[in-house]
Amino acid sequence: MSRYCVQCGKANNACICDWIKPIDAQIQLVILQHPSETKRPMGTAKILHLSLSRCEYFVGEDFSQNEALNQLLTDDQYLSMVLYPSEESRVLSSESLNQINPLNKKIRLILIDGTWKKAYKIWQLSTNLHHLMPIALPNNLVGNYRIRKAPSEQHLSTVEAGFHALCIIDTETDFSPLMNTFTQMVDYQIAQMPEGVFEKNYIKLN
Repeated sequence: MSRYCVQCGKANNACICDWIKPIDAQIQLVILQHPSETKRPMGTAKILHLSLSRCEYFVGEDFSQNEALNQLLTDDQYLSMVLYPSEESRVLSSESLNQINPLNKKIRLILIDGTWKKAYKIWQLSTNLHHLMPIALPNNLVGNYRIRKAPSEQHLSTVEAGFHALCIIDTETDFSPLMNTFTQMVDYQIAQMPEGVFEKNYIKLN
């Protein structure tokens, strides 16, 4: 019998499936995941993939020749945007969205799942992304990934980044189940830590 859930891929005792709530959003989400993220016990991209009704999930480093992705990108009924902070990126807001999407097309949002270094490699190699509209999230957002050390509070997990982007793009859909699942997953992992480990390693001392 496998030690891992066949649906979420996490260890059976840390399975997140019972916390997942289906969300029928009109936005098509595409996750490009670096192979190094597939076995991370605290990976959050699966929350998006399992929750959202229109979500595609690809694993690799160079997606330039990925036939399934390229087929999606040829569908001009959608405006494809890639969430990647660069000098050319437009900060996502209701105002900028009207400027980016004046024809009010359906939206396809592409998320790159990996560390900054791995995400940069995917971006550099995947030349089919370079003609898409790059967008960035507002810089005042604060992450809540309490058990993964990050350079600053503004560094978001993949599910947090997806959540904030989706909320800005689609104000009529309730995406809060994404964060509820994320919070329960983090709370569970903290509860499994030996006494004092979380306080010593993850809580900042004043």
